[in-house]
Amino acid sequence: MPGIVGTEAARSRRTTRGHPMTIDLQTENDHGHAATELDLDRVVAFAGQIAQNHAIASNGVLTYLGDRLGLWRTLASVGPVTSAELAEHAGLAERYVREWVSAQAAAGYVTYDAATQRFTLPAEHAAVLADDDSPAALVGAFEITAAVWASVDRLAHAYTTGEGVGWHEHDDRLFSGVERFFRPLYAGSLVDAWIPAVDGLTARLTAGARVLDVGCGLGSATLLMAEAFPASTFLGVDNHGESVRRATAAAQRAGAADRVAFTEAAADEYDGGPYDVICMFDALHDMGDPLGALRHARAALSDDGILLVVEPAAADRLEDNLHPLGLSWYAASATMCVPGSLSQAGGAGLGAQAGAARLLELFALEGFGTARVAATTQFNLVIEARR
Repeated sequence: MPGIVGTEAARSRRTTRGHPMTIDLQTENDHGHAATELDLDRVVAFAGQIAQNHAIASNGVLTYLGDRLGLWRTLASVGPVTSAELAEHAGLAERYVREWVSAQAAAGYVTYDAATQRFTLPAEHAAVLADDDSPAALVGAFEITAAVWASVDRLAHAYTTGEGVGWHEHDDRLFSGVERFFRPLYAGSLVDAWIPAVDGLTARLTAGARVLDVGCGLGSATLLMAEAFPASTFLGVDNHGESVRRATAAAQRAGAADRVAFTEAAADEYDGGPYDVICMFDALHDMGDPLGALRHARAALSDDGILLVVEPAAADRLEDNLHPLGLSWYAASATMCVPGSLSQAGGAGLGAQAGAARLLELFALEGFGTARVAATTQFNLVIEARR
C-alpha cells in the first residue's frame, strides 16, 4: 500500500540511537498550538491496521458476491475444485471465478493445494458461509453491508442535516439481510434459552397464550415461537409494510396462518389487547419513542401479562464496549438503528448499545412493577417486565 511504503521508507531513513522514532510536524492544529513529534512506529503500526481493515472490507464485497452467486454453496457441495471446475459448477465466467477464489484463499476462507491447484471450503467454514439454517450462519451480514453501502448517500445527507433515514428508505437487501443475520441466533436461543429464563413463560406459552410480537420484521421470531408452542396464537406488528407482507407469506408457507397473523402498525398504535405475552426482539432501541412503546405495551398487557424484550448485549459504559462485538453493534447503530429512530416521531435515537441500566430506567419511568435482566448472553440482554 502506498501510504505504508512511504512511511516505512521514511522510518528506514531515520536513526534513533535507542530513542522512539518521531516525525517533526510544523503544522498547527485548530487551537493554534504547534503539533510535534509523531511516534513513527505507532504510525506504521496503525497504517498496517488500516491496510488490513481495508483488505477485509474489500473482500467483504467478494464475500457478498459469493453468497449472491451461489459460490459458497457450490464449494460446500463439490469438494476440492480448480477455478475452472468451480466456474463450471456455478455457471459463471472462469476468469472472474479464478480471481474471486484466489482472494478467498488469501483471506483464509478457503484452503489451496498448490500441488493440485484445487480449492476447498472446509466444513467448518461452510457452516458459516454456505448454510442459512446453520446456527453459525453469518453470511447474511454481508447482504446487510451491501444494503448499507447502497444507502451511503442518504446517510451522508442525514449526518449533515440531523434528519433520519427510515427503514423503508434503505435498499431492499437490508430487509432480507437482517432476517438472515438474526434468524440463526433466534433459532438457537429463543425457545431454548431466552424464554426459559423468564419465570413461568414456557408454561404460559405451552398452555396457550395470546402473544404479540412488536417490531416483528419478517416474522422469524414469531414463527419460531408458533412452531414451538402450538397451543398459543400469535400476532406480529411492524410499521414497515413490505416486511409485514413477507412475514404473512412466510406464515402461509409454514402452514401456520390459522394461528399466526401479521399486520402493519406502529409500536404505539396497535390494538387487540389484552395480550398475555408481548415481545420485542432487537426492536426497542430502533423505535423513535421507546418510552411510548413501553407505555403502550404496558396498557396492552393482561393483568398478569409478561413483556419480553431482547436487546443487543452492551455494558453501561462506553469504555467497556470497546471490543470487536461493540464495534459491530456501534457500526450497525450508526448506519441503521439511530438513523431509523431519528426518522420517526420522537426521534429518541437510543442506539443499539444503550446498556442494561439505561434500558431498565425506561421500564421504571413507564411504571412497570418489575423489570429485570433475566439473562445475559454473549450477544444479547433478555429483559422480563410485568405490570
